[in-house]
Parts: sequence; structure tokens; C-alpha cells
Amino acid sequence: MLTDPSDVEIDAIGGSSPIGSKVVASQTTRCQLLFSLTEAAELEHTLMCTYLYAAFSLKSGVVDGLSEKEASAVARWRRAILDIAIEEMGHMAAVWNITAALGGSPSFGRDNFPLNPGGLPAGVVVKLAPFCEEVLQHFIFLERPHGSPATDGAGFEPDVMFKRGIKAPRVTPMPIDYETIGEFYAEFDANLRTFVERVGEAAAFCGDPLLQLSPSEVDIGGAKPVVCLKTASAALKAIVEEGEGAPEHSTNSHFQRFVAVREELAEFKAANPDFKPAFPAARNPLLRRPVQPEGRIWIENEEAAETVDIANASYALMLRLLAYSYVVPRPQPEKTLAVNLALGLMRAVTHLAERSVRLPAGPSNPGYNAGVSFSALRDAAPLPRGPSAGRFFTERFAEISAAATVLADSGDPRTKTAARLISDLSKRAACGFAPHAVAPSAAAGPSASQVSAATPAPRSSANGGAPTKPIVVGGIAHIEGEKLTLVYEGKKCIHARFCVTGAPKVFLANVKGPWINPDAVDVDRLVEISHACPSGAIKYMRKDGKPDEIAPPVNLIAIREAGPYAVRADIRLDGVPAGYRLTLCRCGASKNKPYCDGSHHRVAFAATGEPPAGQADMLAVRDGVLSIDAQIDGPLQVRGNLEITSGTGRVVARLTQTRLCRCGGSNVKPFCDDTHARIGFKSD
Repeated sequence: MLTDPSDVEIDAIGGSSPIGSKVVASQTTRCQLLFSLTEAAELEHTLMCTYLYAAFSLKSGVVDGLSEKEASAVARWRRAILDIAIEEMGHMAAVWNITAALGGSPSFGRDNFPLNPGGLPAGVVVKLAPFCEEVLQHFIFLERPHGSPATDGAGFEPDVMFKRGIKAPRVTPMPIDYETIGEFYAEFDANLRTFVERVGEAAAFCGDPLLQLSPSEVDIGGAKPVVCLKTASAALKAIVEEGEGAPEHSTNSHFQRFVAVREELAEFKAANPDFKPAFPAARNPLLRRPVQPEGRIWIENEEAAETVDIANASYALMLRLLAYSYVVPRPQPEKTLAVNLALGLMRAVTHLAERSVRLPAGPSNPGYNAGVSFSALRDAAPLPRGPSAGRFFTERFAEISAAATVLADSGDPRTKTAARLISDLSKRAACGFAPHAVAPSAAAGPSASQVSAATPAPRSSANGGAPTKPIVVGGIAHIEGEKLTLVYEGKKCIHARFCVTGAPKVFLANVKGPWINPDAVDVDRLVEISHACPSGAIKYMRKDGKPDEIAPPVNLIAIREAGPYAVRADIRLDGVPAGYRLTLCRCGASKNKPYCDGSHHRVAFAATGEPPAGQADMLAVRDGVLSIDAQIDGPLQVRGNLEITSGTGRVVARLTQTRLCRCGGSNVKPFCDDTHARIGFKSD
């Protein structure tokens, strides 16, 4: 509990000693603050895991024996708990950023479940358990505001009562006691202020802010750089008000959201006492028989064990990637790459965890199902930045992907989806961590051996003659002209007809055989026509010494009426350079995803090209690389300086990160609202 600072001095452990006592309290130090932040990271981390475990244990709908009304309610509860877990990840990011701001190395480790006594105060019991009334009550107790009469759920009583805090000053940092999580952050905030007053703000926040996570890398609330006391205190205040210790009148706090789920669950149980919204997942499951097996559940079923094993390995790799992101300064591409891969792994873990709770634990524990155990790493420190880290990540992704691919042969759709996700992430890791291996852009010409292997017809005569036979390499046609090589990539073409109407003598419509004659018009005019091609299907390489196409000065995505996204930027599509122009599907029907193939006409896609304006503050930088990752069965994840415009050119939003709908079903188009998950959208 905090006391009036006028009556006490803060001691080395964040406790207090009365002024005038024989023992003089020592000053708060950077070491002690970093020690407390390590506990904060572990606290947020463990809460996130327990919430995820409960959400993963919930049944999916009528296929799992629920009525339609029950299925609808369970889906709401699952979404509510997952949203809270995501916010806990934001709290972790806030704690990590404060740690980095103070010059420390953020903590990504924790104890395995169930936590041993002493790591947290006696009253903070953390276990993995499936969704039920007692677990909900436990979550409410953990998130309770100061002074709340909420009691803990049955089965979560402390094994032993103890005190961690001491009054005597120590140079060695020691833990403090607190009744609520809100009290912990209030005490830390007071200690931080004391430290800043003593050493000065510049000295206190000496860490490199470019090492922290920001909205440029991840779109979660806590990922805001901390550079001073004001921004640090704002981050701490947001954690408390959003969840831990939020005032009871805060209707959107974690506390109140859990209370709302508890009340609705009680109504359903009253109507149907046999209502079981969750599978009987094990509490604190283990992948091996424990040394002391009494009261413990371990997984013997081989399919369940393999599923949990891959989920745990993916989760551990996610932690390594997040840790690595904190040693790479912004705007290095590896920083965003590490975060993207980490978030992608969490999607895979979700599918594997949901599969695991549907499988029996084994004959030693009849009546119980398995569950992902979130096994923690012993060596949770970040890997040293450099080629060795990239090699580790690439190798580890390949290992996990190989195991997931074998497991997918079981035929379960969740396992198959997880294997697809991990395989895709493995390819992205291999590409992103090995820049020399990145495929060349589509505009690059064929190699000498490819040219010699082809048998092109003689080039057409200047300003006339027959169309030139192309050299086709990897599905990309290269048509040689006198002053440029025209490049045509048919799979990207959306038949916008700017070419055949702007230069009909060059691009001959409705003919058989060769149909492009690059010498039929002035080369500068042909370059203009190429730039007008919205899909990037037409590119060129000049031979007359003038420059080739350059990146546009402003990164733009235009929303076509009832049609695709038209992108103009220095584009990296799934980590690979993709030129400066693309049209990407947003109706969900293209057979050539992520590219548009005109299917929006076939399915009569109806979506406005004039959505309402949102965040539109001018960006400090408007160009640069625009990374677009087409998530498997999900949206287009876009990162980079970006202006989204309507079809008429009006600014819709200016931002550095967003998710764009590509299933066609979002209610907030062009942005994703996770409808893809509800409608079962498949990206391939």
C-alpha cells in the first residue's frame, strides 16, 4: 500500500521507512526500477497466457454440441477474452518500452505453470485452466480495482501465505508486496518519479528510443515510445485504467468485461444446468510425466503431444523474435520482420491450441483433454544482432514447419491451417533474414543463359513493323525494342486497357501470337503508358541512358469503387520487391490472390470507393518502402508511410500501419474487422 510521501522515504525495495527511524532508507536506483519492471513483464505475460488458455478451451458452435443461442454467446465470450489477452500484450509492450527507455534489456522469460510461490505475491495465483465459473471469478479477482469486494475463484487459493517485502534497506533489489496490480503500478510510478527527480529526466531515460516498439511495427496500444517521465507515466496509467485496478465505473475495463461474461454465463447456466461451454482441458498440462505426478496431468496421447509440442515451439520462437526486435533499431527492416513473424506465429498457436483441447490427454488421466502448456525458455535473452540470428531464425522456422507439415497429415483442418501458416512464415523468414536471396523484381531482365536458350524473332523496325516475339522467363515476357525492353507480367494484368487505348500501335488488341511492338511509338510516350498501368503488369528497362521508373514521392493506396486496391509505392509484397504499382484483390473472389483478376465483376462485388475519412494528420515522411503482407486466410497487413485515398483522390487516412480487408466482408471497409475469421475466408 502507498502512504503519504511526506511521511516516508522510498527505500531500496520500493517499501517505506518512517522518517526519523534509526535506519535511513536508501534511494531508488535504476537497478531497482529494472528489477520491478522484470516482475511487471512476467506478471503481464502470465496473465496473457492464462486468458488465452481459457479462450482456447471454449467450444466453437453447434458442431461442438451447443445450441445456436449458446454458440453465439460463447463466440462473444471468446472474442472478449482474446481482446483482453491482446491488450495484455500491449501492456507487456509498454513495460518493455519503459525498460528499454531506462537503458535496460526487456524481459521475455517467466516460470512455467503453475508458478512457484514467491515469484509473485501470495495472493496472485496463476494457473492454466479451462473456461468455467471459477476461472472467470479468478480473472475478476486478479483484475479487481482497489477496494473491490471481489473474492478469488474456488481452486485458486494460495498453497502457502508469505510476505516478500522487508523494511530494511538493501543494495540488492528485492520484491515488494501488493494486494492489487493497480497498487503495484502506482508504487512503481512513485518510485520512478523519485528517481527522475534525483538524476534528471535526460539521465533517467538514457535508452535508445529507436530500439523500442512503436506503431510502425505493431498496432497494439502499449507500443508507444517512452522518452520522458510524462510518456512513461502515461503508459503506466493506461495499463491501470484499461485493466488492472481500473475504476469500477470504467465499463470497458478488463474487470468489467469479465464481470459481464460471468453474469451472462450465470443466465445460461440457470436456463440449462448442463450447459458446458468449454472442453475439459487439463489444468497446467505437461508434456512429460512430472517428478511428482500427484495432482498433475501430463499428455500421453501422441497426436495431442505432437500438437502441443509444435504450439510450444512456435510460442517460444515468437518470444525470441520479440526479444530480437528490441536489439534492432527502427527503421531497420529486420525489426518489422521480427514482429511480423512473431505475430504470425501467434495465429498458428491459436489453431494448434484449439486442436489440443479437443484431444484426450491420455489413459493416465481419463476425462481430461490436453492443452497448450506455454513452456517457457530458460534462455529468454535476445539473440545477438547479425547474420547468426537470421540463421537461427531461418533454421528454427524450417524445423517447426517440417514437424507441422507431418502433423497436418492427420487431416484436422486446424492443424492444416497452422501448418500452412508456419510454412508461409518460414519462407518469409528465409527471404527476410537473407537479403541476398531475395528474388529480383519483375522488371529485371532474363539472364544471359535464358536469353541464349530462347529464340526471339528479330526486333521490329523503328516506328513500325511486326510485333516482337517475347522472351518468356518465369511467366514474365521481355519484349526487346530499340530504346527499351518492355516487360509484361500477365498474371498481374487487370485489363484496365490504358495500354491498348493509349498506344494501340504498340499493344495490339485481339490478335493471335505476338501482340506488342515497343518501337511503334516514341519511347517517352511508351514510358508514360507504362506508368499509367495500375497493376504493374507493364514495366520497362530503358536502353537510351535515361532513368528507369523511380519510386513515387508519396505512397498511395487508392480504393476503387466496387473494385481492388490500387497501390503506388516502393512495394515489398510478402517481403519481396514488387515494383511500384500493383492492384490487389479486396472482394475475396480472385483466383490469383493477392492480385486482382477482375473477379469483382463476376461476383458483383459491392463496396464504395468513397469511405468516410479517418485519421488524416500529415505524415512527417510520405515515401519509403511500403511492406504489404498477405496474411494466410486473413487481411493485407500494411506497414510503412501510407496515404489511403478514395477513388476520386480524397484522403481517407494517413497512417504507418493498418490491416486492409481482402475477404470482402468487413463492415468497416477498407479496414479489416476480423470478418474473415467468422466467414471462413480462405486465401488460397
